[in-house]
Amino acid sequence: MQLKPLARSLAAALSIVVIAGCSSTGGTQDGDSYGSQDGSMSGSGTSGMGTGTGSSQYGSTSGSGAGQQADSRIPEVRTIYFDYDRDTIKSDYESVVMAHARYLRANPGAQVVLHGHTDERGTREYNMALGERRARAVERFLNIQGVSPSQMSVVSYGEERPAVNGNNDSAYAQNRRVVFNY
Repeated sequence: MQLKPLARSLAAALSIVVIAGCSSTGGTQDGDSYGSQDGSMSGSGTSGMGTGTGSSQYGSTSGSGAGQQADSRIPEVRTIYFDYDRDTIKSDYESVVMAHARYLRANPGAQVVLHGHTDERGTREYNMALGERRARAVERFLNIQGVSPSQMSVVSYGEERPAVNGNNDSAYAQNRRVVFNY
């Protein structure tokens, strides 16, 4: 009977180790700047890793005191994107979610609403559920990183609030997202 608690503990520890190992990639994303007004992605739909130079966008912790200063500011990148019909966080965006986790841990009074969105393909009901699953995936990731559940809430908009109007792959890719709303 003692095997079940041991297996659960081992699975939880392994999950944390895997997530921690994957989060060390750093770098920046081309076309990910949150303040883009035209909604276009300069990466032409590709999601390649940047050069990793000057990752201040994510609150780089290199240098003396830079980590503490970065943790006191809300991270600039507040949107992460998902693959078609998926609710798993892409490894490209783990550093973004980690930056939000650092901020929320350093500021226990801060509150974030995770807005889940989808593209227009699929039924309204399916897209509402998928948007919620995406936001819950981010919530679980933040929780594993030590963020208090009382600091987070989830809202799904499904396909109802597109970031970009259009019926092409580029528009769809920009609408499959979770937005951190502080």
